[in-house]
Amino acid sequence: MSAAAKSAVTQPGAHLRVVSDGAAGTSGIAISGVSKTYRTRDGDVPSLKPLDFHINDGEFFVVVGPSGCGKSTLLKMISGLLPPSSGEILVDGKQVTEPHGNVGIVFQNALLLPWRTVLANVMLPIDMKRLPRDKYLPRARELLKTVGLAGFENKLPWQLSGGMQQRASICRALVHDPKIMLMDEPFGALDAMTREKMNVELQRIQRETGKTVLLITHSIPEAVFLADRILVMT
Repeated sequence: MSAAAKSAVTQPGAHLRVVSDGAAGTSGIAISGVSKTYRTRDGDVPSLKPLDFHINDGEFFVVVGPSGCGKSTLLKMISGLLPPSSGEILVDGKQVTEPHGNVGIVFQNALLLPWRTVLANVMLPIDMKRLPRDKYLPRARELLKTVGLAGFENKLPWQLSGGMQQRASICRALVHDPKIMLMDEPFGALDAMTREKMNVELQRIQRETGKTVLLITHSIPEAVFLADRILVMT
């Protein structure tokens, strides 16, 4: 973590504001007064209290906190999968109102389709978006090579270790060349040694691609190792 790195801690009932290292402009991800309340039969359930912060282009930004503090809810709102109850989310100056194509998402589990090969799983976003396969197939192969999965293109997910499956899921999130990577505790289910290797691998990929990364984790050492800046939530 750089010397200029900052952290902020929410207090119960507090409105959190995190000031960016750079001026918050139109680029990057801007969160303004964003909160989320789930409505149930038993009444409203607050999930996330108002947040204000900005993530710069090319920044590795990590959110760390305990279960139930709203980390995953925040990620889903940034991706457009979930609408906020209040406030607004801007990506490069445009308000997020629906899922947008400039984001790649990596979940805690690899979620590879068991009937598709590794290469076919990586190509899934291309097939879903109906993009030209001949253009993106070389990129998929190159990504698999980058993460050490060259030679495993035709294997099925059950033939891979947990770490290898998660590397394949990272390739799947990168194959359509999104500007932003959203990662929801992607290494939480891995053993300690594999997790440490994946952290190094992720750091290398982010440096080589220059992607903006938002990573959610429970692990303080993981956050400190990977992040340019850390947001700590209660």
